[in-house]
Amino acid sequence: MSDVKTAETAAEAPATKPVKPIAWPLGLAGVALVIAGSFLSWSYNGQILNDLSINFYPGGLQILAIIIALLSLVLLLAEKGPLTKLGSWLDATLGLRALGTGLTLYMALVLVAITVQAHGLINVNPGGYVTTVGAVLLAVSGWMSPLRQLRDMSQARLPAWMEILTIGVLMAALLFMAAYALGLSDAWSFVLCLLFIATAATALFRSGAMTFVGHVGQRHRKVLTLGAFVAAFLFPFTQNGSDANMSIAGSVLVFSATAIGLNIVVGLAGLLDLGYIAFLGSGAYVAATLSTSAFATIGWKPPFLLVVLLGACVAAVLGLIIGSPTLRVSGDYLAIVTLGFGEIFRFSMFNLDGNNGPNLTNGPNGIPGIPDLELFGFNFGSGHTIAGIELGRFSNYYFLLLILVGGVVLAFSRLNDSRIGRGWVAIREDEKAAEAMGVNVFGLKLLAFAIGAFLAGLAGTIKAHQDGAVSPDQYIFLESAFLLAAIVLGGMGTIAGVLLGATILKLLPEKLRFFSEYRLLLFGLLLVLMMRFRPEGLVASKRRQLEFHEEDEALAVEIEEERLAVGEAK
Repeated sequence: MSDVKTAETAAEAPATKPVKPIAWPLGLAGVALVIAGSFLSWSYNGQILNDLSINFYPGGLQILAIIIALLSLVLLLAEKGPLTKLGSWLDATLGLRALGTGLTLYMALVLVAITVQAHGLINVNPGGYVTTVGAVLLAVSGWMSPLRQLRDMSQARLPAWMEILTIGVLMAALLFMAAYALGLSDAWSFVLCLLFIATAATALFRSGAMTFVGHVGQRHRKVLTLGAFVAAFLFPFTQNGSDANMSIAGSVLVFSATAIGLNIVVGLAGLLDLGYIAFLGSGAYVAATLSTSAFATIGWKPPFLLVVLLGACVAAVLGLIIGSPTLRVSGDYLAIVTLGFGEIFRFSMFNLDGNNGPNLTNGPNGIPGIPDLELFGFNFGSGHTIAGIELGRFSNYYFLLLILVGGVVLAFSRLNDSRIGRGWVAIREDEKAAEAMGVNVFGLKLLAFAIGAFLAGLAGTIKAHQDGAVSPDQYIFLESAFLLAAIVLGGMGTIAGVLLGATILKLLPEKLRFFSEYRLLLFGLLLVLMMRFRPEGLVASKRRQLEFHEEDEALAVEIEEERLAVGEAK
């Protein structure tokens, strides 16, 4: 539903029912109990959940509970109190329901974690029970309060400096939460942190606060982009030289850059590619064979900047080779052909070992010992101290990959807004209609494959040096499936959505290794839930969101017509 329709509905809607007398005091009591309980000990055993056993000295997980309580207090005061002017714009009830329900689940999981790790519920101290009761009271308060009509947030404006400050605070909060989450070594603590983030994000969206932030971002798009880049740039300085966390961050950036390239093929042109990981592998193998590794099979050692272009161009040529004969088909047949191409690439890398073909890849052994990059006298394998903080080799590659992702994002956004991008969208929506209107369907499809492969090849050349080795086992079908899932999960055709989806799918397996046996089960469950509750993705493009809303409205009208027809027949 559009903002204009929402505003008209709000104008015509009757006055909101008053809050039940007991709901507001219950909410305040819940806030007080959560804060008081968080200052008390939650666990008798100080060796679990990063030590929650000290009274009047809240640990990290207790501080997260206090933050949820303070957000709930703001919404309660917006409902009835000194912040009622804010409450006239926000739906405090929906936000409070999300916070109360999320905090109740959060505390339930805390009790389960203490019970499992400390071997008994008896190890839960009174602070844990007090906080749990407060969370339940908050949830009850939210569900007892009536809903209010959300106003048109596009009309809500603050002075320009305050809106820019809002963007800065949001970026700082994201940087802090990313640093805190990656710094958690305990799996239970990491899961609880994720639940906190999901609870806070749901409350912000349900209350309408993020709608306001979205309009602010649209009005200050350059400031938002700069803020996001600065926050990402500062991230390594929050890790205290941790190579483990920066290795994960570097892998996330490689995955993100590759996913954005695939987003051109899938999200814009609407072509299903199940072998896209082969383009990343081709760029990596070009960089490996031209490196100074003792196992490299090509004697020519050009500068790395030339290697980057060669790797990207080789990947683009492969995109043209696979695209030319196969883009005459579509749908399931195209998916099968691209799946076959991905497997052909992997088996080719196995067989180019000097026995079954020319010795280019050393077969299943791959090419190990790839040296670190050295550009303009800067050695990416050496540690560097900046502002008293030691930055290791993975931090160095992180900065390089951040520049790469920035370039890929710029290329995607420019293409999306260009005539070529509009042609891709037309093909995705209705290929026959686009062809009838004079769109060069085959040429634009081929261009989508070539550009997407080019961007993946760029990422592959850097990935080879960051990993220090390449082998065929790195480029299996499952990696292509995860790339595609990142786009579907985040939101096809968007930049922020793909970055978010790639981060989720690359970060969670690394931090939740104790769930490794159930990885595919959780992965499938996540996609099923997304298809049910958020089919347009976590960050949906406006076009796709409108399409899904129109489909839902059409389905509702059809069901109502069938119901009336059955009633008349009876």
